[in-house]
Amino acid sequence: MSSNIQQLIKHYALPSQFGNWVDQYFRPLAQNIAQRHEKKSCTAYVLGIQGTQGSGKSTAAEFLKCLLTEQYQLNCVVVSIDDFYLTLDQRIELSHTVHPLLKTRGVPGSHDVPLAMNIIEKLMSQKAGQITQIPRFDKVRDDRHPGQLWSKCCGKVDVIIFEGWCVGVPAQPAKALKAPVNLLELNEDAQLVWRSYVNAQLSQGYQALFALLDDLLVLQAPSFEVVYQWRLLQEQKLIEGLAASGQNNSINHTLNAEQVKRFISHYQRLTEHALRCLPERASWVLYQNDQHEFIRLVSKPR
Repeated sequence: MSSNIQQLIKHYALPSQFGNWVDQYFRPLAQNIAQRHEKKSCTAYVLGIQGTQGSGKSTAAEFLKCLLTEQYQLNCVVVSIDDFYLTLDQRIELSHTVHPLLKTRGVPGSHDVPLAMNIIEKLMSQKAGQITQIPRFDKVRDDRHPGQLWSKCCGKVDVIIFEGWCVGVPAQPAKALKAPVNLLELNEDAQLVWRSYVNAQLSQGYQALFALLDDLLVLQAPSFEVVYQWRLLQEQKLIEGLAASGQNNSINHTLNAEQVKRFISHYQRLTEHALRCLPERASWVLYQNDQHEFIRLVSKPR
């Protein structure tokens, strides 16, 4: 195991067996990705990574980036759909003009899709000497970072990893929207305005964005029921990190347990939809159990 892999395991405070999962699952994935990159002629290879909230998408992306860089000398950049959230002011405006639930980030309709497409297309065709600035979103402030804090990607890009909970997810048929899936929809979207808007957004610009993907890797959770615990753990790690750096939780947008429960209710409909339909659409499915362990990798013939 390389020192960089060991450092990543330590950085993310991952269990000791994660090194075994790297060898068993991520190395074969990196090899497949490198082979598929070789078949691309002019533009970068684009991999989508989808999974439920808290499933480890960003972690998987960073390990794949490390392996692709170390073993195959590929210039790899990781981009998250989260970094393309609309600004807080833009979401407040949507909450006034369309539906109050659109103030909460996350669902289709809360991202700047044209900006995401523009950035990814730039990265795909970027040449030596060129630079692309990539937006970054501050989840503590619930707003986009100012431009001077955006990251920079320099030179020709070989592989783009685009990760996000709704990456690759298709829209639902209209009839599927009628029955509420939780109390949030029942009590706060009785007229189907919010879920219809979200579904319409997903069926339009998001599908054009997802069409840029060459392949999709799905981190498949066993059910939606585990998402609460996974997302709560994610939030607790964020809070602990803030405390360690001396930041006061009273001035940020971190969530307590009840707030996490409400927050993931916004995602439930499309998360369950993704759990049902994405394994058939993906190039690779990496299955997880309810203990957050990777247990099986399924590759689809191409």
